[in-house]
Amino acid sequence: MLNIITGVEKTPLKICIYGAEGVGKSSLASNMPNPLFIDIEGGTSRLNVRRIKCGESWEELLNIVKEVIKNPSVCQTLVIDTADWAESLCRDYICAKHRKANIEDFGFGKGYTYLYEEFGEFLKLLNQLIEVGINPVVIAHGKPRKYELPEEQGQFDRWEMKLSKQVAPLIKEWCDMLLFCNYKTFVVTTENNKNKARGGKRVIYTTHNPCWDAKNRFNLPDEIDLNYAAIAHLFEDKQEIKTEAKKSDETDNILAKLEHLVAESGIDITELQKVVSDKGHYELDVPITEYSEDFITRWIIPNWKKIIEIINKNKGENNNE
Repeated sequence: MLNIITGVEKTPLKICIYGAEGVGKSSLASNMPNPLFIDIEGGTSRLNVRRIKCGESWEELLNIVKEVIKNPSVCQTLVIDTADWAESLCRDYICAKHRKANIEDFGFGKGYTYLYEEFGEFLKLLNQLIEVGINPVVIAHGKPRKYELPEEQGQFDRWEMKLSKQVAPLIKEWCDMLLFCNYKTFVVTTENNKNKARGGKRVIYTTHNPCWDAKNRFNLPDEIDLNYAAIAHLFEDKQEIKTEAKKSDETDNILAKLEHLVAESGIDITELQKVVSDKGHYELDVPITEYSEDFITRWIIPNWKKIIEIINKNKGENNNE
């Protein structure tokens, strides 16, 4: 049978932030919901954030992510800072595994094939964060390079992630938002009809342009201020989902506690249902799983001894008959 789902699914966000040096990529990520940084390059020392230092090995990075997946309450956003340093660890791991001095020694691009496959598995691991309610965020450095369109004459600078040709496309396809952060300079014309740069601001570009890669799936404006407030609304629904999930977990725990009390007291569920019904709270055929959390915590559990006394009294009366 086909399991067809309609409508918008509210899930955590997969985000990649890249751009110029010092523009504020890590600062932007630090304002996202309850972030935890995996600091690979040591760039968060001046930020007031929670961090795990990781610069030793690729295996260490994988193990940290796996531990976060096992303990999802540790954060709501996991930040990989940065992707280019993570790629460097991945290269070292591949070379050590195959006993090569560097990635070029494999010949015929085979080393880069291994890199593509291994980093792809890493992104699949980050996808598991989505399943436990955590936003995976990847930060990368940006670099301009000369670019020329086939149909045009002349070259221009085009910004891209400072990653290999194998890893960069993987991340671009993986993320829901690819945000390019840069400085925007305002150019004014002087009295002598000369152009002069005057001031500027930090901005985020959210859609593709010949001069940079960017994308988003949330109908954001093409350009927004480099400020968390400009994208904060995207996380609000995700926060509500986590709150609802937490409430659901609490309800499950309360039901488990009630079932434990029933088993420990040696009574039958139907006997509890009869007392509840006799008191006029729920009909006799209503299962305890449909009792409200408030009713269980405010009436059943506080009055448990009295309930047991009523059940035992009913049993005694039935036996006398």
